[in-house]
Amino acid sequence: MMTLTVLLIVILLAAAAFVLGHRRASRRAARLTGRERPHSRPAQHGAYALIWVAAPALLVLMALSVLSGPISQQLIHTGQPEAVSSLEPFRKNAFVADAARVANSQPAQAFWEPEVAQHLATEGLRAARIQSTLNWGGAVGAILVALMGGIIAFLRIRPDFRARNRVEGWIVGLLLVCSAIAVLTTIGIIASLLIDATRFFSAVPLPEFLFGTQWSPQTAIRADQVGSTGAFGALPLFAGTFLIMLIAMAVAAPVGLFAAIYLSEYAGPASRAVIKPVLEILAGVPTVVYGFFAALTVGPAFREFFNTIGRWLIGGPLDGLGQYLMLVQNQMALVAGAVMGIMLIPFVSSLSDDILNAVPQSLRDGSYAMGATKSETVSRVLMPAALPGVAGALLLAMSRAIGETMIVTMAAGLAARLTLNPLDTVTTVTVQIVTLLTGDQEFNSTKTLAAFGLGLTLFLVTLVLNIVAQRIVQTYRQQYD
Repeated sequence: MMTLTVLLIVILLAAAAFVLGHRRASRRAARLTGRERPHSRPAQHGAYALIWVAAPALLVLMALSVLSGPISQQLIHTGQPEAVSSLEPFRKNAFVADAARVANSQPAQAFWEPEVAQHLATEGLRAARIQSTLNWGGAVGAILVALMGGIIAFLRIRPDFRARNRVEGWIVGLLLVCSAIAVLTTIGIIASLLIDATRFFSAVPLPEFLFGTQWSPQTAIRADQVGSTGAFGALPLFAGTFLIMLIAMAVAAPVGLFAAIYLSEYAGPASRAVIKPVLEILAGVPTVVYGFFAALTVGPAFREFFNTIGRWLIGGPLDGLGQYLMLVQNQMALVAGAVMGIMLIPFVSSLSDDILNAVPQSLRDGSYAMGATKSETVSRVLMPAALPGVAGALLLAMSRAIGETMIVTMAAGLAARLTLNPLDTVTTVTVQIVTLLTGDQEFNSTKTLAAFGLGLTLFLVTLVLNIVAQRIVQTYRQQYD
């Protein structure tokens, strides 16, 4: 609450600095005579004052939020009584938490010996005073540096001051920081994957991981336990991921591409204004809703369909096939792939529509002038011209399908099965990553580290697909005059 109040005060001070800086610059500029002109506009002087008020104060608040916790913990642990300081670190932290509760008139959650319990109230009040002092000190410091920054900026405002250059320098610095955050985040993700994946591959050979056919990551926690030693062959996961992705693209590619062709070449303005927003609504539906749709609607419908066919085939020459179809359940690769394909339709159609609209109108006019029909123009002129972009869009949709988790979890099951049968339950790489990292896990075990091996593999596959998509678009893009 204190931080929010200080932030509001800083915002008000920054707004006041902008107004005062603008007025001072306007007055100074009005006094100029002859050919003298101010270097920067009054608004730029105001922005310069605003930056000098807001930036130092925000830095102080950020430092307070990062350092106040460690500093307060150090101060609290430094002055504790002998009975408390002799406790183990875990018990000492629990004592500090209980002391804060007692100071707020709440009961302690742990049982403490009498020689320790007698210090709960006093230590709680001392911890509250330390935290309050840090908060007030940070608040006063932030307001003081804001006022000092405003005074410095206010004194610098004069007609020949290059406020525009300084403000642009701050903006360039902010953009550079944002770019650095994006780059460093990517580097951090890759580094975390590489470090833990290296630990995993030191315990499990890479050929066994890539080409093994048994996936059972359950291992014994202690050496004296009886349990599985674990099997980390990820080939069934790769097969399930590929199967579901293939089914999804079989749905999304033709439907999305044909929808894009209709919207680009056949639909009138009224139809396009209705159909395109409705298609793009599908892109905003959460994936968990698609999962519900797959588990509660599509799965039972598919099961009933195949069970009905199985009943027709029982007793005939295809009795074995009929018996198999009677055993089909709600969860299967076909359900997950079909629903995922529906989810990808707006992705494919939107990109393909933009690509088709980017083809110059002169190509269409030339085709019509040669006597070609609209369908011939689409198939022989527009599609060859837009093919590189469409191929890139499909590859991007494939990478999106490979990374999907929720639909597969709810519609395809968790069985790691090496099969290409769309009626079987399968699992994917992303589902297993979630499964391995769900709940309390020991990050020194091979089972948990397997998630990082799978994550690194998935990262490399999607990276390759994105690079290939970009190279296809760049290499085979046709340039038109």
